[in-house]
Amino acid sequence: MRKEGDREKIFTRRALMLGGGQLALFGVLASRMYYLQVIESDQYKMLADENRINLRLLPPLRGRIIDRFGAELANNERNYRVVLIPEQTEDVERTLARLSELIPIPIHERRRILRNSKRMRSFVPISVTENLTWEQFSRINVASPDLPGIQPDVGEKRFYPYGEAFAHVVGYVAPVSEEELTNDPVLQLPGFRIGKSGIEKTRDLELRGSAGNSRVEVNAYGRVIRELARRDGQIGRDVRLTIDAKLQHFAIEQFGDESGACVVMDIHGGEVLALVSNPAFEPNAFNIGLSRNEWQSLVNNPRKPLTNKAIGGQYPPGSTFKMVVAQAALEAGAIGFDHTVFCPGHMTLGDRRFHCWKRGGHGKMSLNSAIMQSCDVFFFDIAKRVGVDPIAAMARRFGFGEVLGLEIGGEKAGLIPTKDWKLAVTGVAWQKGETLNTGIGQGFVSATPLQMCVMAARLGGGGKAVVPRLIKDAEAVAAKGTTTGVGADSGFASLGMSEPALRAIRDAMHAVSNTPRGTAYRSRIKDQEFALAGKTGTSQVRRITKADRLSGKYKNKDKPREERDHAIFVAYAPSHAPRYAISVVVEHGGSGSKAAAPIARDVLLYAQRRNPLAARPNDDIAVLTTKSAGG
Repeated sequence: MRKEGDREKIFTRRALMLGGGQLALFGVLASRMYYLQVIESDQYKMLADENRINLRLLPPLRGRIIDRFGAELANNERNYRVVLIPEQTEDVERTLARLSELIPIPIHERRRILRNSKRMRSFVPISVTENLTWEQFSRINVASPDLPGIQPDVGEKRFYPYGEAFAHVVGYVAPVSEEELTNDPVLQLPGFRIGKSGIEKTRDLELRGSAGNSRVEVNAYGRVIRELARRDGQIGRDVRLTIDAKLQHFAIEQFGDESGACVVMDIHGGEVLALVSNPAFEPNAFNIGLSRNEWQSLVNNPRKPLTNKAIGGQYPPGSTFKMVVAQAALEAGAIGFDHTVFCPGHMTLGDRRFHCWKRGGHGKMSLNSAIMQSCDVFFFDIAKRVGVDPIAAMARRFGFGEVLGLEIGGEKAGLIPTKDWKLAVTGVAWQKGETLNTGIGQGFVSATPLQMCVMAARLGGGGKAVVPRLIKDAEAVAAKGTTTGVGADSGFASLGMSEPALRAIRDAMHAVSNTPRGTAYRSRIKDQEFALAGKTGTSQVRRITKADRLSGKYKNKDKPREERDHAIFVAYAPSHAPRYAISVVVEHGGSGSKAAAPIARDVLLYAQRRNPLAARPNDDIAVLTTKSAGG
C-alpha cells in the first residue's frame, strides 16, 4: 500500500511540473504574440504581403571644378524637366498634344513616349523633356490642371559656365555606357552621368561623391505609397586647378579663327596657367545629348575640335629644337663657344643639297647669331658633328619623347628618333641626311606644345627638371616635390646641364626678340621689365621638292592651307628673371615670327601684368594691342 502511495505522489509532482512548464511556454508565446500583434502591429502591417519597404539610392551632387582663384569652371544648376505618369491621364496622345502647344516636342519623341507608355507599367514616370527654360517650366506649371498626367520636376544637371574655353581641360560628363558599368549600383541609376574626358574623367570618383538613400513604402506592384526616411548623399569634392581662367580666356581670344594651341607655365612650380586648344567644342551639348548630325560635324571637322592639341597634337618642332641641338653639341665637346660656320644658303651632303630657309644664305654665323637669325646651315653642321643619338639623349632631358604625366589624359609622347629606333621600326639603317633634318627639328622629330613649353621652362629655369601639373592641392605639390611660393627657388632636381652652355643659349634667345636682326624682333615687348626671350619655329608639313624650288611656288602664300607650314614660338619672361614659360603653335600659320610670336608676346605680357602667381592678381589690365605690346 505504501509503495502505491509513493507512486501516486511522484506521478502528481511530475504532472504538476509538466503542466507548469506548458503553462510557462504558452505564457511566453502569448506575450510574444501580444508584442508582435499589438505593440509592433503598425510596423508589421507595412511588411505584409500587400506592402513592402524599398531602399532606393539617391544620386549624389557632383563636386565643382574651379580655377586657381575659385572661379567655377564646372558646377551644377537646376534642371527643369517634365515627366508623364500614364495612369493619371485617360489619353496619353491628347495630353502630349496639349503639352506641345506650350513647349516643342518632336514627333520622334512623341513616338518614344507613346511606346514606353504601352510597354511600361502605368504608374512608372516617363521622361518627356529636360533642360527647360524657367519660362517654359512656368507655363507648364500654370497649365498643369489641363495637363492630366504631366508632372513638372526639378533636378540637377552639370553646367560649364565658360563653354568651349575649358572644354579640353575640364572635359564633360555623359550617361554611363554598358562597358563602363561596374558593381557600383549608383552607375545604374537612370540618367546618372560620369566624367568622359578631361578632369571630369581623371577625377571622377572624388567629384562623384557618395550616394544617399530613401526608404519608401511600396505596394505589391511597386507603386510608391510614401517616403518613410531619407538620407541625402555626400556631395563630391571640389577640384581646384592651377589654371587662371582669365589668362586662359585671353589666350583663346588671340587665336581668333586660327587652329592651334598655347601652353603657359610657371617655371618654378610647374603649374600650368593656361592650356588652350583651338577650336574646341561645347561641353554642355554632350551633357544634354548630341544629335547624330552634331556628332558627325565634330568628327569630320578638318580642324579637329575634339583633339586636345596642347597635349595630343604632335608637330615637328622646327627651329625651336635648335636649342636642344646646341646644348647637345656644346656638352659633347663637338663644338666650342667660338665655333663658326659660313652659310651660303645650303649644305651639300653626298649628292643631296640641304637648304637654309634664307635662300641667299646668312654668311658667317656664330652660335649666338645662328640662333638669333635661325640659320639652318649652322645647325646642319653641328648636328652632323654631334650625331643623332646624343641629340636624342639631350632632347629627353628637355622633356621630349615622353609622356609628362599631366592629369587630364590623352597626352602623346611625340617622337625623338635614334639609330636603333629606325632600324627596329623600318628595318633600314640610319642615314646621315636624316641627322641633318633632325638638327633643325624636322624629319622624324615630333613634339607636343606642352613638351615645347616644358623645354622653355627648363631653359629659363636654369636646367631644372620642371614637371607640369594641373591640380592645385597639397597632395599634387608633394607628389611633384615642388615649392610654389612666389619668388621661391624651384624644388625640381637639376638636369646636370652645362651652365655656360645654358647661359650662351639663353643669351641667344634674348637676342632673338630684342635685337633688330632677331627673327622675333617685331614681336618684342618694349618694356624691359617684362622683356621676353624666345625662339621662332616654322614646321614643314610637306617636304619642298626640287621641282617646287624650280617653279618658285614653295612659299606658304602659294600653297593651299593644309600644305602651309605650322607656325611655332617658344619663350620665357621676364628675360632677366624668368618666371613664365610659353609655347604657341598656329596650325598652317606659315611663319613662326609672323603668326605665333605675336600671340606669345601678348599672352606673356598679359600674364606678367596680371601676375596670376600672386595672392591677388591684377584684374585692372588695359586691353592690349599690337602697338602697345611690341614693335
